[in-house]
Amino acid sequence: MPEHSAILLYLVIFLYGILIGSFVNVCILRLPAGESLLAGSHCTRCGHRLSWYDLFPLFSYLWLKGRCRYCGAGISPQYPLVEALNGALYVTVFLAEGVCPKSVLHCLMASALLVISVVDWRTFEIPPSCSLFLLLLGVAGTALDLPHLWEHLIGLILVSGFLYLIYLFSSGRAVGGGDVKLMGAAGLLLGWKLILLSFFLGCILGSVIHVIRMKVSKADRVLAMGPYLAAGIFICALWGERFLDWYLRLALGNAP
Repeated sequence: MPEHSAILLYLVIFLYGILIGSFVNVCILRLPAGESLLAGSHCTRCGHRLSWYDLFPLFSYLWLKGRCRYCGAGISPQYPLVEALNGALYVTVFLAEGVCPKSVLHCLMASALLVISVVDWRTFEIPPSCSLFLLLLGVAGTALDLPHLWEHLIGLILVSGFLYLIYLFSSGRAVGGGDVKLMGAAGLLLGWKLILLSFFLGCILGSVIHVIRMKVSKADRVLAMGPYLAAGIFICALWGERFLDWYLRLALGNAP
């Protein structure tokens, strides 16, 4: 693909990503409160219903200098940050995997994981609707990869089954039910090898980062695992196969 065409393509992907990122913000704010995702947007301070020209992702925030057009109240920087991050994630997916149906599924997966990460970070709960959405993506991904059907079906229960046993034996104190559902849905999408790698990576990220947070910012010992599991899932969805191939080549190359 010519360089200028590639730049235009990734610009379109980024713009589409920040557009979906605007809806990601809606989900982050409304799912924990049980509010409708279809209701019109309004200022959280003055309650004024926002016009269509106030809702351009990222650009409206910059144009309004981070303030409500109607009451002048400051707008949370979460809105442009989430929109820009969602756009960046979409570009990352297409850069890693190219233009294919799998990339579309993984972009939608990235948006769902972003919602899960922010909501779980704030509330220590993973919205069931996000796990259900990931499960539907898993069904679609499995349909596109029928020769490896059993890998996807085993992925559905491998990590989630292990976490469910911990959930039962600890009466929900050691692991949350949302984590069980998340890993089951993502396991169907990724297959057993990648979801197992995602789980280990998420645990490592959670342990290291949370210990640092406890030392630096005096964070509580209790941590939300959703953001770390989501990071592991995203990383392994894009680069997990390459890592496994590299590891197997390394292990077999050193085998006697």
